[in-house]
Amino acid sequence: MPAARPLLIAHRGASGYRPEHSRSAYELAIDMGCDAVEPDVVATRDGVLVVRHENEISGTTDVASHPEFADRRTTKSFLGQTMTGWFTEDFTWAELQTLRLRERIPTLRSESAQHDGYEPMLRLSDVLDIAADGARRTGREIGVVVEIKHDAYFRSIGTDLGELVATVLSASGWPGPGRPVTIESFESSVLERMRAQETDAQYVFLLEATGSPVDMMIERGTDAPTYAEIAAPAGLDRWAAGFDGISVAKSMVLGADATGQAGAALVDAVHARGLVVYTWTCRPENAFLAKRFRTGGGKAAFGDYEGEWSLIRDAGVDGVFVDHTDLGAAFFLR
Repeated sequence: MPAARPLLIAHRGASGYRPEHSRSAYELAIDMGCDAVEPDVVATRDGVLVVRHENEISGTTDVASHPEFADRRTTKSFLGQTMTGWFTEDFTWAELQTLRLRERIPTLRSESAQHDGYEPMLRLSDVLDIAADGARRTGREIGVVVEIKHDAYFRSIGTDLGELVATVLSASGWPGPGRPVTIESFESSVLERMRAQETDAQYVFLLEATGSPVDMMIERGTDAPTYAEIAAPAGLDRWAAGFDGISVAKSMVLGADATGQAGAALVDAVHARGLVVYTWTCRPENAFLAKRFRTGGGKAAFGDYEGEWSLIRDAGVDGVFVDHTDLGAAFFLR
């Protein structure tokens, strides 16, 4: 049976309107009616969990304009992939506090880009406080969905993100009455470690539409299952057993034909195993919609997002990640 309504999760806050992971993005999302906010976490050199989608921060901060950090620009390699920029693990928390946030995709979200340069980076503990304050202010329960990013990489440099997350949650009084916590990752091993350590949370395994989990590639090489194999019934029985659910790329719900039939079958299979299924990310801009739902006006214009979102809702998912929290509330919570 479809969920009565999906959990509305503010993806990096109200990131359609403010630079992602900023205080104003989280506060706006809460005011717009979200059920939960979603911070991504990475670590600093001194072991502080900061809220960034990636540990490479040149796209979402003004670090490149700080001459005192010019020598921190570097190229790093991991599993055959290279990236050049500035990385959180090369900075202390005190140093990162001097940076200011900016919009990641300004050509699509020029309104959000008008807020560039004003707000500092946040820690996970800050987001937990914002959620708690928002719950008191609105009288609603506000949960937190913590996404652990690049766990295998951070472990390779001696940092255990799972251990840091558990410590911050405990110190901040999360979870607790009216303070639900979900922990998610594209790498199942960090979820398994935290579950084994009895960190109280709901555990959700994130699945891409293509590729394989990095931690499984390290462990199993070419024998690593693909995300698609994990999402199949046999894969759910083997690889998702013991978790509370999975969270899949939106394209896996829409299907190659963008009719939603594949999603309905996937959701049924997940529910049959007593798991929940979330999907990411519902965005209204033409650039992010399936081709059949795009309209005129260019990539930044809003297309027939309600048409696309109808397929996601009708598939019966239990949670949706949205960038424009007000649009998500108006559609999914009505």
